[in-house]
Amino acid sequence: MLPWQDTVATRSPPVVVWLLVAACVLGFLYQSSLPPSLLEPFLRDYALVPVRFLGRHAGAMPGEWIAFLTNMFLHAGWLHLLLNMWTLWIFGPAVEDRLGPLRFLLFYIACGLAAGIAHAFANPDSVVPALGASGAIAGVIGCYARLFPAARLVLIVPVLFIPLFLEVSAVAFAMLWLVLQIVPGVLALGQQTESGGIAWWAHIGGFVAGWILAPATRRRRAEQRPYYRDEGIYGFMPDGRRSGGRGPWR
Repeated sequence: MLPWQDTVATRSPPVVVWLLVAACVLGFLYQSSLPPSLLEPFLRDYALVPVRFLGRHAGAMPGEWIAFLTNMFLHAGWLHLLLNMWTLWIFGPAVEDRLGPLRFLLFYIACGLAAGIAHAFANPDSVVPALGASGAIAGVIGCYARLFPAARLVLIVPVLFIPLFLEVSAVAFAMLWLVLQIVPGVLALGQQTESGGIAWWAHIGGFVAGWILAPATRRRRAEQRPYYRDEGIYGFMPDGRRSGGRGPWR
């Protein structure tokens, strides 16, 4: 289930989204350039290893807590990177447009930190480095669903080798996505693994943070100019709902 297109119009170029994508790509390229002898200590220092902070023998130094931030810009492989960046590209511009660039950047970092904290508390003895932007992007999804619940999303659902395109509301997509994180997240509680996997609780923590922070971080309408009908996708209002009216809209 991959989001393909949304219907929310934006008024400004998503500069922060572009910068975040660039930072993640550069971080992954640097990470990929390291030989195995250097990659392991690099991930130990800059990915999130919960046991260093909350485990029975936790003893992280103050400067090592930077891993809660830096892990957002590292990825486990090209597919991991591409899926995360595509999802950010779909949901990020509308959220940045409503929050403003600086608020959106701070919001994104806050959601990423919340995701890391949730993952660490759910897996306090894990020695597996957690990395990726998916927790912060989950916060963007939560914010998008809170701000534009009736917006329409086009999804790609692969059935065998045939891609099916479905249209759903943003809130329906978000709730289904959240359930698909909670169920395996609950089942994984208490299980120890020495290999990598999906950080379900990072997704849940980021989403909840984004949902909660959405109303408080949104800019006032008075700070934004009206929309016009030629902005966004024709036939939809600025919040992504279908409309038969005429612009300009606020």
